[in-house]
Amino acid sequence: MTGSDVRAAVEWLASVAPDPAACRWEWERNPQGVALLPAGRRWDVLVLPRELGYPTFDVLTRLVSRPGPVLSDFGDGRMGFFVPPGTVARWIGTGVRGVGLGTWILVPYPGRVSGGVRWLIPPDGSGALIDATLLELAMHEAAAVARGGGLGGSRDGDGGGWSGAGG
Repeated sequence: MTGSDVRAAVEWLASVAPDPAACRWEWERNPQGVALLPAGRRWDVLVLPRELGYPTFDVLTRLVSRPGPVLSDFGDGRMGFFVPPGTVARWIGTGVRGVGLGTWILVPYPGRVSGGVRWLIPPDGSGALIDATLLELAMHEAAAVARGGGLGGSRDGDGGGWSGAGG
């Protein structure tokens, strides 16, 4: 990330904090390099376990060159996909955790290695998010591939889906 990309991403992320200046200060001075930010204002986050997260990430990045922000913990046990606000309230499924309105998420400073969590795809500051319908399709494909089905494979037990017409 270039300096202007990092600044734009920091401003976009910090804009949801109750005190954006305090958030930026925390990122700059906290040795962990992380901040706790409220979800549900500019984004929700769908958190997938490693077994579904990485195959979904692979499918998603084959479909779209830059799908939107994606986090991973350093143990690579979970991945967080940033989706439009309100997605969590409409998401149906098991094995996928939702971080939406009224919840908070630990977010690293863009472009830096931070304690406990890292960006696989950092935000670009434009507000671009992962399309929830595209994410669902990528999850179905990843689950089908894992079962040996590939495109058009069975959708049973693949981790959930979107409820709502038009995504």
